Amino acid sequence: MSREAPRPTADTPRRLRVAIVARAVHRVHGYGGLERHVYDLVTHLIGRGVGVTLITRAPAGQVSSASLASQVFGEHAQRLRLHLVPYLTFPFAGRRGTTVVDRSSAYLLFGHRAGRLAARLAGSGEVDLVHGLGASALGFATAKGRGTSTVPFVFNPQGLEEFGGSDRRFGGSPLKRPAYLPLRWAVGRCARAADRVVATDRALVPAVQHFLRVRQERIVLVPNAIDLPECDRLADEPAGARIRAAHGFGREDVLLLSAGRLEKSKGFHVLVRSLARLVDLEWRWVLVGDGPFRPTLERLIARHGLGARVVMAGRVPERDLHAWYEAATLFVHPTLYEGSSLVTLEAMAHRRPVVATSAGGLPDKVVDGVTGWLVQPGDDEGLAAALARALCQRDQLRELGSAGRSLVAREFSWSVVAERTVRLYDDLLAERRSSSLRPVPDFQ
Repeated sequence: MSREAPRPTADTPRRLRVAIVARAVHRVHGYGGLERHVYDLVTHLIGRGVGVTLITRAPAGQVSSASLASQVFGEHAQRLRLHLVPYLTFPFAGRRGTTVVDRSSAYLLFGHRAGRLAARLAGSGEVDLVHGLGASALGFATAKGRGTSTVPFVFNPQGLEEFGGSDRRFGGSPLKRPAYLPLRWAVGRCARAADRVVATDRALVPAVQHFLRVRQERIVLVPNAIDLPECDRLADEPAGARIRAAHGFGREDVLLLSAGRLEKSKGFHVLVRSLARLVDLEWRWVLVGDGPFRPTLERLIARHGLGARVVMAGRVPERDLHAWYEAATLFVHPTLYEGSSLVTLEAMAHRRPVVATSAGGLPDKVVDGVTGWLVQPGDDEGLAAALARALCQRDQLRELGSAGRSLVAREFSWSVVAERTVRLYDDLLAERRSSSLRPVPDFQ
């Protein structure tokens, strides 16, 4: 199923045409880091005149591509071609894309089908370049590896959770490692076939090299980004004041905020232990999100006698999440394993200083003493010390929050990152036309 974009007239220069292949997109498959990234990538590329074909999984129920494109992308739908590929979850695999079994079985079948569709579109001259996220482009990588497709291929392996997230050090289970073997194979195959492999943070370049065996010259730094005007539209200072009042918080109450899926790798249990060390200080903690680790967290909170100080808000609408950012005194991200952390960028966009671990790409964002404070993952004592230090320097928090907003605007806003992405596409197409390698653009 597809929606055709308007074709250029004879006197109009042909646009760059890109196929984006991903298993999920915001407003179709929920709200998460991947979903948000794909949605913003599509809309911002279209805003720069790029012709976008989005290949993603079909949602539950009967819906046409044209109707779904209009519902999800609004005014951008007229300049988008949308292809929906069936996603067949096998018995006992769990919910679509949310379990290890599903990601190593149904997801790979989807990636084979979606990637083959991208290869057909490239072969018929309908797209100039393919940009795949995760194993969604597996079928295209296979065609590329066999030499049956020659258009440039940009591959974003996302957070590499299937490589590092199964490690006990990151709150994972050793049983995940063999279970993730098929997915690791698929991601590796995509990386080997790609002309450029995206690292979303400087700190993740070594991980891409190590796990995917990619040479330095094929790695390009293109950060994940957020839409600053959209963040500002979703919530402002009065919205923060309203949500504080609705939950019984006063204007001067110290409010710590965390957000994310409730699973062990996010380290919220470490934060509970840290907060238990700070009972002599004034604070309240709001945790936004839900997931399988929630009962464990609730028991741990009760065991430490912190129930009266904690609000477990669960999943909330996007506007409420951004209102919580505005309401917060500090954003706390105690994760044990991380990719880029869009929630941290969103908190910084709302001028909130951050206390976080040095996991994944967080050191690119949380600059110790400049935009917040960094601690080692899993160090509850160090995290408690950093929180105490922050709460004793409340007169400096506004300055740190402003520095965070400036950093996001300079390096992690879509106005910057979309332009970098188009430059990457243009460079690869120029290489193909000239059949000679040129230096990878320096996006640092």
